[in-house]
Formats: sequence, structure tokens, C-alpha cells
Amino acid sequence: MIEIENLTKRFDQVQALSGLSLTAQDGRVTGLIGPNGAGKTTAFRIVYGLLTPDMGCARVDGVNVAQDRMQAQRQLGVLPDVRGLYPRLSAREHIRYFGQLHGAHGAALEADIDELVTRLGMSDFADRLAKGFSRGQELKVALGRALVHRPHNLILDEPTNGLDVMSSRAVRELIAEMKAEGHCILISSHIMSEVSLLCDDLVIVAEGRTVASGTPDELRAETGADDLEEVFVRILARASSKAKAAQ
Repeated sequence: MIEIENLTKRFDQVQALSGLSLTAQDGRVTGLIGPNGAGKTTAFRIVYGLLTPDMGCARVDGVNVAQDRMQAQRQLGVLPDVRGLYPRLSAREHIRYFGQLHGAHGAALEADIDELVTRLGMSDFADRLAKGFSRGQELKVALGRALVHRPHNLILDEPTNGLDVMSSRAVRELIAEMKAEGHCILISSHIMSEVSLLCDDLVIVAEGRTVASGTPDELRAETGADDLEEVFVRILARASSKAKAAQ
């Protein structure tokens, strides 16, 4: 389980988070969606220990990230917004390195790497250096790094951005399998059709705070819209109107 409680974060004059709270449950896919600049990536970076909140806390399986970052990270796999590959390592070497950082080694690690190479469609470039990889190839390697230590919880920031149709389907199938195994999966995506296919729960954020949450059907009923994109637009318009009225 991933819990975010009253997170507040400011960068100079920019208020990135303003009391954001949410819970992502085991065995479910939770979508964190919102416009650019809403605070999604900042929240993710706090959960995986890259940033420290000004107020509030993030917990991974009950472990406060700020108090025990290493323990929280052992339970967490992360596909970040910036892939950050080492140009002189191959795809396979990237995944092996991250597996070793998490304490995996030997034949078991190599078997897990082989499985990920196959499942993520990396066989044709697994042993090539990362320099010159396409965006889709970079994403597959980054996803392999996130999964190699078999984490219980996953944070996936735009998990199919840059992938072709068949690769996107393979990633969605992998997410569905992990959900069925009881994993907690927290994703962010701007592709509403993907959100509709994947997510059991939605948390809509604007200006660093939660403005609506519930299942897709609950939010459709609340807004009177059938299309999830229209649900999103109506909730953001409502939140904007409330913010202006409060000023």
C-alpha cells in the first residue's frame, strides 16, 4: 500500500503541493491524473525518496519514507518521468545493475533478467549499448529496472509513453497480471483511454491538491458524463470555479 498524507512542497515561489492526500490499495491500480503542473511528479518523487516534503508524509507498506528511505525503497519499483539511462551500458546491464543494487545476484537474477527481456520485447536490443535507443526502447529498459527486484508496490509515470501499439498492450497486460497477484500500482497517464482500461481508482489533482477521487464509474455518476475525458474536464472546471469563488 502507498499512502500520501497532507503533502506540502514549495520550490521558491512555486507551491507544488498543497496538502495532497491519497491511498493506493493493494491489488488495485490507482491513477493519479491532472493537468501539467498539478504536482503529480513532485508527489511521486517524495514517495520514492528523491524529495523531502515541507509537511506531511508518504508511507510505503507502512514505512515512512522520510524516516527510513532505504526500507521503503526495497518495497518499491519506480518508472520515473526521466528515464536516465547510462549510454555505455546495455539494456541487460542496466537491469542487472539495478537488480544487484537491491541485493539480487547469480542465476536467479539472470533468470529474472531473461524473463523481463522477453516479456518487454527487448530481445533485439538487450545487448546493445543504450546510446541511440529510441524513446520506446528507453522506456522498456527503465520498466525492466523497476521490476527486476520483484517489488510489491509500483509507481509508473506515463508507463506507455513512446511505445507502439503492441508494446503498449504488453505493458498493460503486465500491469493487469501484477494487480491480480496483489501488487499495489500507482500510475500517472495523460492517455484517458489507457486510464479507463487500467485504473480501478482515480485521484484527480489540481494545483497540488486532490479535487476528486473514486472509481471511474463513481466519477462518471458524479459529473453526469460518460466519457472519462469529459469527466476530467468537468471536475477541473468545477475545482477552478471553487478556487475563484474562495479568493
